[in-house]
Amino acid sequence: MTELTPRQLKAQETKKNLLEKGLELFHERGFDNVTVESIAKACNVSKGAFYVHFTSKYDVFLEKFKDIDEFYLSFIPSIPDDLKASEKILLFYKGQMTYLRDVLGKDFIHTIYTSALALTIDDDHYLTDQNRQLYQIIRSYVEEGVERKEFKRELSVDEISMLVTRCMRGTIYDWIIFRERLDPVVEIHSMTSVVLDGLKCDSE
Repeated sequence: MTELTPRQLKAQETKKNLLEKGLELFHERGFDNVTVESIAKACNVSKGAFYVHFTSKYDVFLEKFKDIDEFYLSFIPSIPDDLKASEKILLFYKGQMTYLRDVLGKDFIHTIYTSALALTIDDDHYLTDQNRQLYQIIRSYVEEGVERKEFKRELSVDEISMLVTRCMRGTIYDWIIFRERLDPVVEIHSMTSVVLDGLKCDSE
């Protein structure tokens, strides 16, 4: 592995600081009340330095979403191949919500999701982008379930995937609203189990 130069290490540190300070300011002031200039100033760098690493303040939490999705991808090998598709989905969601709850924490999740929702939600929004790793993982499990006749064929892969991912988003948003009154690990299992049971073939 090639060692990074002092300049590259400095650039990495600057990007990390901009990311962390940006998220901190979003939490304190709200996304609309934070500017690129205020993020740069808080890190003692110029606006130009900010734009070396990010194209806009939106990219600050977009970068964090990508990091989170990379964790989801790394979690896949821990799920046994011989399980049913529905069991894989439940295990994946358990790992996801445990990570969000115990590693990232509710305050951080509150910050990035409320910041994301402050923007116009369209087809290009990262929360709805079906090419996102998170959605591709769920879709692969759904396709597996359909192929193995675990799920009803009356619904398409897209329709089943939509229902299953809504369980995830609904759990996260309810966690943001209810905070300590709701455990996302328990809630995701309860909600998704009901939905998956309704999607299974009668022979299951």
